[in-house]
Amino acid sequence: ENMNALDPRTQIGGGQGLDGIQTPAGIGGAMTDLTAVGEGRGTVLSLKLDRLSDSVSGQTVVDPKGYLTDLKSMKISSAAEISDIKKARLLLKSVTQTNPKHAPGWIAAARLEEVAGKLVAARSLIQKGCEYCPQSEDVWLEASRLQSNENARAVLANGVRENPTSVKLWLQAAKLEEEPERKKRVLRKALEQVPQSVKLWKEAVALENEDDARIMLSRAVECCPLHVELWLALARLETYENARKVLNKARETIPTESAIWITAAKLEEANGNTKVVERIIDRALKSLQAHSVILNRETWLKEAEATEKAGSPATCRAIVKATVGLSVDDEDRKRTWMADAEECLKRGSVETARAIYAHALAVFPGKKSVWLRAAQLEKAHGTSEALNEILMKAVKYCPQAEILWLMAAKEKWLSGEVPAARDILEHAFEANPDSEEIWLAAFKLEFENNEPQRARFILEKARERMSTERVWMKSVIVERELKDVARERELLSESLVRFPSAWKLWAMLAQLEERENQLGKARDALQRGIKHCPTSVVLWLESARIEEKSDNVPRARAVLDQARHKIPHNPELWLATVRMESRAGNPKNAENSMAKAVQECPQSGLLWAEAIAMAPRPQRKSKSVDALKRCNNNDPYVQAAVAKLFWNDRKVEKARSWFNRAVTLNPDIGDFWVWYYQFELQHGDEAKQAAVLERCEKAEPRHGEHWQSVAKAVENAHDSTKQILMKTLRKVASAAPA
Repeated sequence: ENMNALDPRTQIGGGQGLDGIQTPAGIGGAMTDLTAVGEGRGTVLSLKLDRLSDSVSGQTVVDPKGYLTDLKSMKISSAAEISDIKKARLLLKSVTQTNPKHAPGWIAAARLEEVAGKLVAARSLIQKGCEYCPQSEDVWLEASRLQSNENARAVLANGVRENPTSVKLWLQAAKLEEEPERKKRVLRKALEQVPQSVKLWKEAVALENEDDARIMLSRAVECCPLHVELWLALARLETYENARKVLNKARETIPTESAIWITAAKLEEANGNTKVVERIIDRALKSLQAHSVILNRETWLKEAEATEKAGSPATCRAIVKATVGLSVDDEDRKRTWMADAEECLKRGSVETARAIYAHALAVFPGKKSVWLRAAQLEKAHGTSEALNEILMKAVKYCPQAEILWLMAAKEKWLSGEVPAARDILEHAFEANPDSEEIWLAAFKLEFENNEPQRARFILEKARERMSTERVWMKSVIVERELKDVARERELLSESLVRFPSAWKLWAMLAQLEERENQLGKARDALQRGIKHCPTSVVLWLESARIEEKSDNVPRARAVLDQARHKIPHNPELWLATVRMESRAGNPKNAENSMAKAVQECPQSGLLWAEAIAMAPRPQRKSKSVDALKRCNNNDPYVQAAVAKLFWNDRKVEKARSWFNRAVTLNPDIGDFWVWYYQFELQHGDEAKQAAVLERCEKAEPRHGEHWQSVAKAVENAHDSTKQILMKTLRKVASAAPA
């Protein structure tokens, strides 16, 4: 039968005939509550509209947008939330009734009403809490929080009346005052009640001018004599003489506080009495030890760093000198101090690191490694005068350390003092008469300063004193510079008799014959060199190049085949083979050779970079992915090849990032710097171009196919890194990324 009316038993409100299983528990109550919520919201809405309406009937000043925003911000509570609030209210009511002296119960009850949106009820409850728990500062603070600013002042006035020694209430009362004078008045009243509160003194002093602050701090240290911050603040505000008196009194009052001694040392340094700084720190350590204070080395070094950052380097040095050796075993001193200095440098504490090195050198004056670290610090962070001073001391204590002499001479040379550099090297000869490095440094000084005759004389003496391969090679270079071909050939012949396994000398002989257009003699020189140095890659490559230059490609191919047989798994020989086939117009042979090359040398970035460049354009990206995987993503040649791909695709930022990776991984390859600089010339601003140029000059690259071809040329022997970069750039400008 169809039902046209609702069965009264099925209605929620009238389900009295149903048992508990059929009727869900609490549904009737929840529906009633939601109805009440709806009615309440309607009433609030009506009141708001009444307030917003004009006195003119039918008109309104409601802002539609603002009102909609207000509606969105209204919290709509669910039935479950309302039910939870009711339960919590009952629970907290029970708490406050059974134990009305329990302050947290009143605070929780008030906050519950605040969350429920019943601020009046919250204020009423917390007021009762204040009545029942007048000694609880938390109740008074909560009551002030729930009131408006004006009423909160009255609440806190009652609170401090009940709790005159509550620092929190006095501070909150001062915080509510907007006018400085009223704040001062409140804090002064507070200090009358709680004169031993450091927080109140700090707040009060912060509001005063310098003169009044000094007066207040004088009273503060009387009331809180064991608080070091107040003593130090007073000392900072006093004159020099008065500050000394204040600090002396502070030391007497708090003999276990190191900060007072450090402040005294900083005070003397600030007033130019740097001679007494060390004495103060030494006295500090003795006094602290006498009062059973444990001296912690790490803590004192941190104090030294803090003192450095505060602008007191003399105090920093004194602290380091006095404490760096605390609790360090004799055998661990050098290692520990070097580690300390490195950590300080990482944190930017240069003066602290310098002081540690100075102390280490005082203990270990004959340690070359310590002098080197100290010199490197001065080179990176100090002045040229400081660097020269430390190097002069270093060679005095370590006269047999060649590297220290060379550093000292180089610094003088770089600063333009060539006679001073010569003088240093003369003293170095006296201390190390048989040092190849010093002889060659003297040669380089004269050679680089365009004094070939002096350089020739030095090398003649060196050959008499100590006949080494490098000395003979430099002798040949000088003759090449002087364009004395006969003497150059004579020296090469004599040196090869002495050093037949010196592949560089054979290569230089071949270059001499090539410059004289004697390709046959150059070929003979290389063949003889290969017999004596069969594993020299350079000689094999030069031999193949000479054959190719003579238009004898089959002979060049045979030379490279023989070289790969003698020196297997060599990427440079495979690369030369691939390029020779390409130049000869045999692209298939080049591709086959490249395939064999990457099979034999699968992790060679040099070969993979060439493979990327040889691949058809659509395949280059996939080829670069293979290259990165095979080379573990850390080969600079592959990084540079990928950068050139991005460059070609106009992906400027990515190209810049990959070029930067390449020069970071191996800054010694000049070709990378050339491509990077060429890229910045096209896509970067002047700042980026200057940055790349500066980094290149610091790196001083020595290798790279294009770079070496320019740098090794006779006419470029005296060129700077910047000049070589520019010349190499012009050479490769036509080889833009393809």
